[in-house]
Amino acid sequence: MARIAGINLPKDKRLEAALTAIYGIGRNTSEKITRSLGLNKDTKIKDLTETEVGKLREYIEKMPVEGDLRRKVQMDIKRLQEIGSYRGFRHRRGLPTRGQRTRYNSRTRKGKKKTIANKKAAPKK
Repeated sequence: MARIAGINLPKDKRLEAALTAIYGIGRNTSEKITRSLGLNKDTKIKDLTETEVGKLREYIEKMPVEGDLRRKVQMDIKRLQEIGSYRGFRHRRGLPTRGQRTRYNSRTRKGKKKTIANKKAAPKK
């Protein structure tokens, strides 16, 4: 089993898809990695040799992934909150930060609906 950046890659997946299990590597980046290292993207992880795994590990160590990237993202959010920016305020309140409407949507950010007692819907005109 290949372990890269502290993550056990799924052994039955293709190389291109398995690399996306690492936080910070998506489809585009994984394709770029396989192309630059000259590896076949259709190879299963269990079929990789130790030298190929070593090449991958070496290449990915130079990139911001997993813990480093998560820490950077959290620090960026914390910085926005400390300087009092609008985006920081939206992060602090748990609301969408990129201008989406919130009257009916944004349940992912806001969480489960909180019912307010004795609040009736406004009459339709």
